[in-house]
Amino acid sequence: MTQMENAPSPGGPEARLRVGNCSGFYGDRPSAMREMLEGGDLDVLTGDYLAELTMLILFKDRMKDPAAGYARTFVAAMKQNMRTAKEKGVRIVVNAGGLNPAGCADAVRELAEGEGLDLVVAVVDGDDLSARAGDLGLGEGVLANAYLGAFGIAEACTAGADVVVTGRVTDASLVVGPAIAHFGWGREQLDEIAGAMAAGHIIECGTQATGGNFAFFGEVADMTRPGFPIAEVGSDGSAVITKHEGTGGAVTRETVLSQLLYEIQDLRYAGPDAVLRLDSLEVSEVGPDRVLVRGARGELPPPKAKVSCTRLGGFRNELEFVLTGLDIEAKADLVKEQMTHAMTTQPAQVEWSLAKTSHTDPDTIERAASILRVVARDQNADVVGRAFSAAAVDIALASYPGCFLTRPPSGGSAYGVYTAGYVDQGVPSHRVTLPDGRRVTIDPPRETAPLEPLTEVGARPPLPGTAGATRTIELGRIFGARSGDKGGSANVGVWARDDNAYAWLLANLTVEEFKRLLPETETLSVTRVLLTNLRALNFVVEGILGEGVAYGARFDPQAKALGEWLRARHIAVPADLVGSSSEGDLSWPS
Repeated sequence: MTQMENAPSPGGPEARLRVGNCSGFYGDRPSAMREMLEGGDLDVLTGDYLAELTMLILFKDRMKDPAAGYARTFVAAMKQNMRTAKEKGVRIVVNAGGLNPAGCADAVRELAEGEGLDLVVAVVDGDDLSARAGDLGLGEGVLANAYLGAFGIAEACTAGADVVVTGRVTDASLVVGPAIAHFGWGREQLDEIAGAMAAGHIIECGTQATGGNFAFFGEVADMTRPGFPIAEVGSDGSAVITKHEGTGGAVTRETVLSQLLYEIQDLRYAGPDAVLRLDSLEVSEVGPDRVLVRGARGELPPPKAKVSCTRLGGFRNELEFVLTGLDIEAKADLVKEQMTHAMTTQPAQVEWSLAKTSHTDPDTIERAASILRVVARDQNADVVGRAFSAAAVDIALASYPGCFLTRPPSGGSAYGVYTAGYVDQGVPSHRVTLPDGRRVTIDPPRETAPLEPLTEVGARPPLPGTAGATRTIELGRIFGARSGDKGGSANVGVWARDDNAYAWLLANLTVEEFKRLLPETETLSVTRVLLTNLRALNFVVEGILGEGVAYGARFDPQAKALGEWLRARHIAVPADLVGSSSEGDLSWPS
């Protein structure tokens, strides 16, 4: 137990902590930190730099340079903006430390000292379990990083840190930690923590909450340069999602809902400090660019902490042959035969896929073309590099008519394999190095509960009648969707805009229909989750991304476009739903 748990609360729900975001991934908009600091008032500015693919990138960096392994773009942004943050009293909380949080913190301190700036920096680490991975049953030779919770960040904030740099923590912890410190929440305040988790999940991906990657993007007035999101967190765990005045994009009930559905699984959204019941949330618009998220119910955290396990899987290379005009399948067959014969050494894995995008009587060469994609993987870099590329060059003038590639053959590159592991919450040494040099260990939660999957609860709305005329249209003309990756799996969240449309969706978009509409999922395990409080369904597709994003299993390797593919499919719906579905009260049912 730390001193944080007994800290007094500074006020009621109206005393809100204003937390912004300036990064949704490693490489996000370089000017975002400046825009957020100069654009209006903030108490805290967060940045999420880590994803499963990022861990592999940082791993490769550290292999080349042991002093690397953190997000250098964060340090570059701090060089330009740390004085502004200090003068405005905005605390910076980021997971940019990656695999080397101490090194990242040292780089920031060095910059501050060079500028004569008294910047107080704290470090949260202990997530790296790589040295013990084999003994813990996580695998030999893997990069293993446990997802830590928010109480270490809270400890650093209470100690007065201007900047908190972490390793692998849950994305939501970047918001939950400062809220714990500000409001003095204890571990038993599960509803409040769960509410802050919802807020953290909404703003963690930056502009995805303000119109980016939004299904109905044409309804957002200014998408040229969306502003980054802000969560005004209250002492009761509720949050108003907003953005700086005058910035682009929009914060609406649906942009917020869309992000709530991103990269989720069932109704229990688990973290190390609490489990958020997604079916408890109410989302309502309370003003222009102001959306209130409230009603969060929290449950005891699970006894196990999730661990991100990444290893180098080998080397991969990819070629795309353009097939134009007539006899597309025959041309593809010829390339496969010729490439197989020309490769002096056969790669361990070769995967072919043909995307038939050609049109009848094409009036442009692009409309006459299809793409034949081949991916090779092997433990030997030369096999997928020199030998594989040489085979493509060898057949260049000896293959199908009109033979060319989208890009010249090149060498292979290392790819990663991701798996999720689990260890007892007490296994990671969750540590905070405070500004005065003291090191504090954060105890794991005293009470936990097994995490049981939950897909359907609550009353269902009445089903619509089936009589009457129907119209066949694209699903996306009525319904929104958002998809994303979760290890080797993917999710597709689908929402309706009014009660009647949701009742139809619930009755008709079954797992069987989902698989029919997306044939790639036919042989995979698909689970449907009901979020009636948000008029939404969530589909979890197991194994569609192979061994994770870095493995590059699909044309769309992160499943970002899976939802848009679904929205493009044709469905027959009651005629009265077409044109009548409009944005409604997303807190339904009341």
